[in-house]
Amino acid sequence: MERVILHSDLNNFYASVECLHRPEIRNKAVAVCGDPAARHGIVLAKNYLAKESGIQTGEVIWQAQQKCPELVVVPPNYPLYLKFSRLARSIYASYTDQVEAFGLDEAWLDVTGSIHIFGSGIEMADEIRERIKLELGVSASVGVSYNKIFAKLGSDMKKPDATTIISKDNFKQTAWPLPASDLLYVGRATCRKFARWGISTIGDIAESDPLVLKARLGKWGEVLWSFANGYDRSPVVAMGEESIIKSVGNSITTPRDLENNEDVLLIIYALSESVAARLREHGFKCRTVHIHVRDKNLFTFGVQGKLLRPGNISNDIAEKAMALFRSHYSWAHPIRSIGVRGCDLIAADSHEQLSLFTDEEKRIKQEKIEATLDTLRCRFGHFSVQRAVLLKDRELGSINPKEEHIIHPLAFFKGGKLP
Repeated sequence: MERVILHSDLNNFYASVECLHRPEIRNKAVAVCGDPAARHGIVLAKNYLAKESGIQTGEVIWQAQQKCPELVVVPPNYPLYLKFSRLARSIYASYTDQVEAFGLDEAWLDVTGSIHIFGSGIEMADEIRERIKLELGVSASVGVSYNKIFAKLGSDMKKPDATTIISKDNFKQTAWPLPASDLLYVGRATCRKFARWGISTIGDIAESDPLVLKARLGKWGEVLWSFANGYDRSPVVAMGEESIIKSVGNSITTPRDLENNEDVLLIIYALSESVAARLREHGFKCRTVHIHVRDKNLFTFGVQGKLLRPGNISNDIAEKAMALFRSHYSWAHPIRSIGVRGCDLIAADSHEQLSLFTDEEKRIKQEKIEATLDTLRCRFGHFSVQRAVLLKDRELGSINPKEEHIIHPLAFFKGGKLP
């Protein structure tokens, strides 16, 4: 039986929710933007009036205001967006239990098993759009196809409030003339490479020799070729399964550029405390620490290393992260952003081999101290107890990553692995 996959995309989600809750700005050009004081001053989302002025997502605020001087800039309200996202998912759940979120505003639905109850995929897509409009007050575009890639492509083709079908019978006429950049995971760098090789459309990718693409792009070349030909067979993950925690991390764009190891140490302590607290909160220990670094010229790199033994103590995570940083960065440029992540997780109460060469008594004391810190911060706030070293620089030391609301898009390939 051929699969029926829907992809629902809530149109201009953040901006639509803001306009819904603020009637006074509903008929104005609106952009939801990050905080300029925290150096996050870019356009996160915009409504159609702002889009008509040429404003682009990712543009800095002053550029957007040059294009549209009357632009209304509002800060993001993530709790409100999460509420609407959950409401949308509750609508999806009335059609199938196979609902896979792709960020707050997008989701795939496998409705193959629901056709005999709710009608065809197109009928369900139209009904879902109407319910979202009626029950949530925002609009959605829905793609209907036999795989996830073409379903997403379909939801991107007509906006707002439309259903688009890409079937086995029409995908060559519908999808192949589209620019290569419209295909999921064809980014700007890949597009530039494609342009050099005379590939400009999805059809060009599909008709290329997959062995040549693999030789040029590695396994990604083969994956993109299969996407373009409609061979994607990846399943829609059932609700709940996608939320299994694979890693715990925090990253931050710092209030000012970091100039030396002392600056980096402050941020790594702040991030490691957050990661360790969240690991304890979820009952995990990590065996591996990963850091991600971006300098002021947007050069980025990531590196990871194993801990001597699994842990959720902030000192252990911070020391490992700092050792990784020192051994892999030569200070060619100041640092703009850093992330610390604990991965390769195990349950905190798992059995583990003790070492004869570590001070076990000291370790137990550290665990008790950090558990006490969790209690104090829960009751009196994060800044009720701080490391003395963080007081050396009020600007960097006043960061609280644990309570900063950061929402990361979900990866298409679970665990970051190619099929």
